[in-house]
Amino acid sequence: MAKRLASDDKANTPQPPEDYATGSGAPSNDPRALEKALGLRVRQLRRQQDLSVADLAAAAGLSTGMLSKIENGQISPSLTSLQSLAQALQTPISSLFAMAEERQDCSYVAAGQGVKIERRGTKAGHVYQLLGHLLSGDYAVEPYLITLSEDAIAYTGFSHGGTELLYMLEGEVSYRHGDRRYDLKPGDTLLFDSQAQHGPEAMSKGVIRYLSIITYARGGASGG
Repeated sequence: MAKRLASDDKANTPQPPEDYATGSGAPSNDPRALEKALGLRVRQLRRQQDLSVADLAAAAGLSTGMLSKIENGQISPSLTSLQSLAQALQTPISSLFAMAEERQDCSYVAAGQGVKIERRGTKAGHVYQLLGHLLSGDYAVEPYLITLSEDAIAYTGFSHGGTELLYMLEGEVSYRHGDRRYDLKPGDTLLFDSQAQHGPEAMSKGVIRYLSIITYARGGASGG
């Protein structure tokens, strides 16, 4: 009887559609991401060894057309082909998947373990804790837990490339961005172009904490 009830409960539980997705406008995963990463790695190793497509194809016992398709991520090579390429390149087969593994970047920071960062404003009572970082990708993401001590000094001269998001956690602050001021309290969010000068202009009594997430293209400069 218990099994029957469990089965009925499962049958009545709404199931998400197979194509369930978030509301994000981010592009969906490339169905050939693995093949493209593998192809880029093969091309990289081939060029490092100063081999032409014809040279590597001959050494691996593949046609030049087949190798070209592999390097361009157009096909899924067989295990035999991968072994032949690894032997011809004198590298472990696992190294062919290096770029695919690099794309699966992840960072975990336990509660209270964020690395304290010395930045502009630190000496003015602004404490930055870096909550994680990613090593790869076209864009850098810097998430900080920012704490303003009771004796923190207001500073509105921060300016750097990229985009910044603030999410208030504790206390209240009047935050300046360009020629406008925003009164923020717990639960409020502010998203802005961080090239304009910005920073806390006035603060309530007690400790203030907010989450700051800065994103910018790699090679660009981050700031405060």
